[in-house]
Amino acid sequence: MGQPRVIYWFRTDLRLHDSPALKAALDLEPAVLWPIFTWDPHYVYRARGGLNRWQFLLDCQNDLSASIAKLNPKSKLFVLREAPQTLFPKLFAAWKVTHLVFEKDTDAYARQRDQVVMEAARAAGVEIITKYGRTLWDSDEVVAKHGGKPTMSITQLQTAGHKVGRIPRPIPAPESLPDPGEMPVDFDQTAPETQPDVNAKWRDKKEDAYPGVAGPKGDFAIETLAELGYPEATTPHRGGETVALTMLDEIIADEKYTATFRKPRTSPAAFEPQSTTLLSPFLHFGALSVRLLYWRAQDTVDAYSKQGKKDASGPPESLTGQILFRDMYFAAQAAIGAPFAQTAHNAYCRFVPWHLPSKLDPETNLATFEYEVDNPQAETWFQRWRAGVTGFPWIDALMRQLREEGWIHHLGRHSVACFLTRGGCYIHWERGAEVFEELLLDHEPACNAGNWQWLSCTAFFAQYYRCYSPISFPQKWDKNGDFVRRWVPELKSLDAKYIYEPWKAPIADQRKAGVWVQGDGLGDRGEGTYPKPMFDFAERRRICIASIKQAYEVGLHGDDNRVVDGSWRELFEGGGGETEMAGTMDSDDGENADEAEGDTGAKANLSKATPSKRDAKQGTLDQHFKRRRR
Repeated sequence: MGQPRVIYWFRTDLRLHDSPALKAALDLEPAVLWPIFTWDPHYVYRARGGLNRWQFLLDCQNDLSASIAKLNPKSKLFVLREAPQTLFPKLFAAWKVTHLVFEKDTDAYARQRDQVVMEAARAAGVEIITKYGRTLWDSDEVVAKHGGKPTMSITQLQTAGHKVGRIPRPIPAPESLPDPGEMPVDFDQTAPETQPDVNAKWRDKKEDAYPGVAGPKGDFAIETLAELGYPEATTPHRGGETVALTMLDEIIADEKYTATFRKPRTSPAAFEPQSTTLLSPFLHFGALSVRLLYWRAQDTVDAYSKQGKKDASGPPESLTGQILFRDMYFAAQAAIGAPFAQTAHNAYCRFVPWHLPSKLDPETNLATFEYEVDNPQAETWFQRWRAGVTGFPWIDALMRQLREEGWIHHLGRHSVACFLTRGGCYIHWERGAEVFEELLLDHEPACNAGNWQWLSCTAFFAQYYRCYSPISFPQKWDKNGDFVRRWVPELKSLDAKYIYEPWKAPIADQRKAGVWVQGDGLGDRGEGTYPKPMFDFAERRRICIASIKQAYEVGLHGDDNRVVDGSWRELFEGGGGETEMAGTMDSDDGENADEAEGDTGAKANLSKATPSKRDAKQGTLDQHFKRRRR
């Protein structure tokens, strides 16, 4: 038998340093090594992703390709444009592959995809080697040591992780790479299914992402935004392993910052530069090893403490603590599977009758790209929230920064998430998670779902009575409102005492600042205007807390049959006090599927969207959904 002919399949591990899977491939001493990336149509058409994250991915790919070429000028990152499920069986035969090596992925779609590819490899007689590398510990091993259950706290994660073993030290990058072999692609390309295209709204020109397996020039080139039909990205943050390692060196060089880092004490109002590391997008794409970050931070803390200094931080507030949170969510997702990203059929997610609930696929029981508009007012609030025109400047500034840069501070994420769910709008956390999935550079399916459950108090965290105020909370960090002035320029000249409550500014002060507080911010807004607040925050907070309290008392979780069949309503009716719950919608069985389809995926004509069955004690959304005690 000749020397191995190895495909190394890059995915969310776009780096050369500390790559256990790449090391395993090189340990085979292959005659040829093909470093490839498959341009998967699932992510192009079926997974939400905005311009900024695509640009960050392309940055990471180009940087990795250049690093590969430095080690071997004959090689680079070869991008093949076809779904891996259909591509690999053809590659195994055409390239005479003996081994397929890749880093393990526990995301729900990735598990399904990899299972198909591994079955094809076995059928072709190709040996498969996988190694974990996205997390500190192998998430599946953590789950096994935790009795097959999800880790719902850092303590549970640490206990199970200790049973798995010590977190491995990072390994160095390779010093050389073998030549790639010939790469014939004289087989038919399986064309992708391009519809439905959940990212169509981002495209301003016709996309041409799949002209052939080897790309438009036949050279396996990395895609461009133009080929995807996208305009230029707006984020100032650039990706790539080279950038990540440079940033890490700069952070670690500041010993006190690294050793005493406490995330809750970092300012969400800081910008240019931000108050935290901004390394999370690099972790998502694997341009930075999570083990390298962990050990460099931990070694810095240990060295700092050995100097007799007593103010070093530790988990959960420290840098290492933030990484442990990430592992916690990954292990929870690994245990629960696809339902982790939703309420329905998720035994660990508390059921709350939020507004704008997801529609479910009856065959898979998974959330679709559509949701029920149970009342127009809730939909309007959601659209104002995502557009950054709620009338609450702190919330609007954060949502605008998110859309333009693809990143906001974690306390900013907490603010907007609490506001949308249990601290204002009472809208389903899945709607917010979808917006974050679309806009965040650092979107991790596990962390995004976990954080939204945490902030909505449906899992991981239960202190629902603690709400972020969009007025008093930012005043703690930024009394002058500089952050708001940066991202909400309509208010840049407003007196500081009104910066978080511009509706309270007298007309004379508004005129002096060149702003007029009016309207709802949607549609065409006149120059120099800023919208009125969506509601009275104190009143909404009171209603939301009472409603969440009732949901806790009812005590349903997502796997309860009553959640799926709708009979949960019987438990919430007549609850008394100021509470609310989702209204009901008659199904049109797709009759109006093409009517008023917005960019949210909610296919309903808002002018016709009225609850069809309303309990006598249930007020209207115009009355903030109150049900008052009689």
